[in-house]
Amino acid sequence: MKKLALLLVALISLSSTLAQNPKSLLGEVSAKVKSYENIQIDFKYNLNNAKENVNQDTRGDVTLQGNKYVLNMLGITRMFDGKTIYTIVPEDEEVTISAYDAAEDKEITPSKMLTFYEKGYTYKMDITQNVKGRKIQYVKLIPIDTRAEIKDILLGIDVQTKHIYKLIQTDNKGTKYTITVNSFKTNQPLSKTLFTFDEAKYKRDGYYINKLD
Repeated sequence: MKKLALLLVALISLSSTLAQNPKSLLGEVSAKVKSYENIQIDFKYNLNNAKENVNQDTRGDVTLQGNKYVLNMLGITRMFDGKTIYTIVPEDEEVTISAYDAAEDKEITPSKMLTFYEKGYTYKMDITQNVKGRKIQYVKLIPIDTRAEIKDILLGIDVQTKHIYKLIQTDNKGTKYTITVNSFKTNQPLSKTLFTFDEAKYKRDGYYINKLD
């Protein structure tokens, strides 16, 4: 889920106008994303490691509003209400609850989608592809820290729609994590309780509540 969160962060953060200067592009993206009341993404997720003969596909979706989010994937729901993280696993009938500490959080999560790229990366324009009549411009992000697990991140931007079409993250072991967007929606009507965890409900349903803090 943490690696997926990183991919989603980059995916959401860079869904905007194309510019020749990648750093300028990221600034414009940040301003545009801040103007959205909420964002919903439905995506395909692929994990590929040729050396280990691993190639797995799955689908997922994420809804964000401010620093709150609900991420659904692999039968697991991860929700952040701005203060607490809830990981809900229906198969195990278990909910893990942990307090969020910004000072100790070193992971890149959907909540950091507007700021993660401002430090720690160099940027450059990459290849342009024609995908079924769509012009896709790629931007490459390379970690400044040479000890980072990530080798690079490629972001494919649809020039016409100004949204991300594909994101490819490659780690130092050669494993690729790819997200392909099926739909990208903004300012959707959301339930007022979408980011509210109802502990009583899950207890009634027989879930084990695991509080880490």
